[in-house]
Amino acid sequence: MKKIFTGMMTLFVLFMTSTAVFAETVVFNWKTLKFHKPSCQWAQKCTVNCTKVDKKEAIKHGGKPCKVCGG
Repeated sequence: MKKIFTGMMTLFVLFMTSTAVFAETVVFNWKTLKFHKPSCQWAQKCTVNCTKVDKKEAIKHGGKPCKVCGG
């Protein structure tokens, strides 16, 4: 029984780690609905309407990728 529990916990940890790796954080401008990579020059210039969110969240809210960095 202990081996089964240990195996299940290992799978759970691997699953949680793998999903966290694929989450990509972008800088989303809520006014223009454009999202940028954090290293993009336009993301660094945006101070008023921008927040860091997951890329999936930005797309869910109608976001389009930046033409410079590709989001």
